[in-house]
Amino acid sequence: MKELLEQLPQKAKEKHTENKKFFARLKKRPPKDLDYTMQELHEAEFRRTNCLDCANCCKTTGPLFTRADIDRISKHFRIKPQELIDRYLRIDEDNDHVLKQVPCAFLGADNYCSIYEVRPKACREYPHTDRKKFHQIGNLTLKNMAICPAAFNIVEEMKKRIKV
Repeated sequence: MKELLEQLPQKAKEKHTENKKFFARLKKRPPKDLDYTMQELHEAEFRRTNCLDCANCCKTTGPLFTRADIDRISKHFRIKPQELIDRYLRIDEDNDHVLKQVPCAFLGADNYCSIYEVRPKACREYPHTDRKKFHQIGNLTLKNMAICPAAFNIVEEMKKRIKV
């Protein structure tokens, strides 16, 4: 896995121009069954891929924390929301709450998340490859392909299955 993760940013960079064009065409003319196809590709990939072997998303990027996320996680820790914010979060350039630092403070050495049951919505949905209206998140998917081996594989398979 380590070798794969080291190669992933370069592999994503090599495919970037091709993928950017593909997503531009996809956005203009999404197939009617795109959401169904993406759900199928996502499920097939995650039958093969175990996030606990990787956790690269948790090690290299930080999710956005919504107000609901902050309230739910602070309740889990039995602390006030402001204490959670002060301890773990900062405001980014878009005025969103994000982690102060990566890797995520809630990630264990065994790649398990200590707040898995109450984790942020962004973490629950990552890498967003089964999201409805998938054609609208091409730029996000391009970024995720350099971080998540599953996202990379899903897009590669998607390009074989969907002709745009």
